[in-house]
Amino acid sequence: MEKKIRVLVVDDSAVVRQSLSSILESDPDIEVMGTAADPIIAVKKIMKEIPDVITLDIEMPRMDGLTFLRKIMSQHPIPVVVISSLTSEGTEVAMKALEYGASEIIGKPAMNAAQFINESKIMLCDAVKAASHVKLKRRKIAEPVITKVQPKLSADVIIDKAPTFNRIISTEKVIVLGASTGGTEAIRSFLKVLPDKMPGIAIVQHMPEGFTKSFANSLNNICGLEVKEAEQGDRLYQGRVLIAPGNKHMLLKRIGKEYSVDVKEGPLVNRHRPSVDVLFRSAARYAGNNATGILLTGMGNDGAKGLLELKEAGAHTIAQDEASSVVFGMPKEAIKLGAADEILSLEKIAPYLVSKVK
Repeated sequence: MEKKIRVLVVDDSAVVRQSLSSILESDPDIEVMGTAADPIIAVKKIMKEIPDVITLDIEMPRMDGLTFLRKIMSQHPIPVVVISSLTSEGTEVAMKALEYGASEIIGKPAMNAAQFINESKIMLCDAVKAASHVKLKRRKIAEPVITKVQPKLSADVIIDKAPTFNRIISTEKVIVLGASTGGTEAIRSFLKVLPDKMPGIAIVQHMPEGFTKSFANSLNNICGLEVKEAEQGDRLYQGRVLIAPGNKHMLLKRIGKEYSVDVKEGPLVNRHRPSVDVLFRSAARYAGNNATGILLTGMGNDGAKGLLELKEAGAHTIAQDEASSVVFGMPKEAIKLGAADEILSLEKIAPYLVSKVK
């Protein structure tokens, strides 16, 4: 019998603590070992028993979540999933939490409709499982065990697979990239060192609605490239990076020689929305051998089949290696499928791309 993931829920709202506990306890692989109304109480509980994962609200009495997070990461690192309200101020603070070492960010679960409750359950439980396998200095990483909550939908529900005889007329290059757990910092490191003359880059990072705009803005402030959250019909061209908006799928499209993106609703694909497989499949269809596909750190297998479809369409494909991945799940699955032409450390991917586009 597999050991359950022990979770400490920290939130100042009794209703939220009860709701989160109920959602987490519904997963057979997760055990809520306790709750805390603020970080001071949480510290006392941690001194008695160390949890595998902490879920953490940001705005709390006596000590705010960011201060608590910094203390944890500097003194005794424990994987932390930040659960934040979807406000513009809250998203900025939550993005700062990622810089301080939080493993995941999710929005507070919706409780107003059966579909949203079920999707919130999937996202919350998956975030906790992913966090439990994050590489921290104090613990050895085991292979993740994913409990099937419901059947995974494939990219078929959003876009049909391109026929093998599909021919690409355009010669414009494009880069498509996918990531999940650990991806925000990986993408930051990757984009910072790229010159502004790179081909257009479309990115899916598993992140909730409301947070991707802040993420894109923060990247835009530190990169030579233009980075923005994608909107319906946005053009993708040299020097521009488009980040898929949270809770929407993003597909690459082409009209003549120009690329653009289609942002659309749809069910979870591989338990995610946006899904990397959806982006990669669309790139295989509309860019083919003019695309480069990159799959970075993340738990699960989203993007693995899509990377293979890109390779079969003639694209060049890259997977991040195990040593530099925070969670070697998605790249590992792609490598197992034979989908990666190159397996590179994070620090080598950008220089490799630059050498190829010269």
